[in-house]
Amino acid sequence: MSGAIQDSLSVETLYSEYHGWLHQVLRRRLGNTDDAADLAHDAFIRLLTKPRYLNQYTARAYLSRMARGLCVDLWRRREIEQAWLDTLASHPEQEAPSAEQQTAAMEALIEVDAMLRRLPEPVADAFLQSMVHGLTGREIAQRLNVSERTVRNYLSKAMLACLRLQARLEGHILGDSPAETIGNAEKRIS
Repeated sequence: MSGAIQDSLSVETLYSEYHGWLHQVLRRRLGNTDDAADLAHDAFIRLLTKPRYLNQYTARAYLSRMARGLCVDLWRRREIEQAWLDTLASHPEQEAPSAEQQTAAMEALIEVDAMLRRLPEPVADAFLQSMVHGLTGREIAQRLNVSERTVRNYLSKAMLACLRLQARLEGHILGDSPAETIGNAEKRIS
């Protein structure tokens, strides 16, 4: 057996030796014991579902990096939640969606945010400029200093990602073939 695998700490050992330390790191970073406990728990759940070869020399560095990512995810989620709550507050109460609809909308917004972060930056940027700001392909091309054809390609990639996300959220599996994806999208439209 190789030395790295032999020296690898089990999740149980990592938990017993580093959970308290990780909780304190997160508590200092977040200023909240409950959030720190939740994120420390999430960190070890991730290690259970996606084991890593960590030893006494690499464990703290890896857990610190994971903690930073979990904090960023939490802060991003809270920003999205606050934007959603601000949007709800700006509408009359009788128009407010039900609690179930609000939860579904919040989950969808978080999924869309994650999908946009996975796209290459210019693709996500072109998509947001088109969908949020209502810019034309020509205007986006000028802002991004690319051709209009490139903008169309960016928007196609973003729409494909949206279709895949929609299919996943609806419980369908969408193939990797763009022709299949477009055919499925056309069937939905007609």
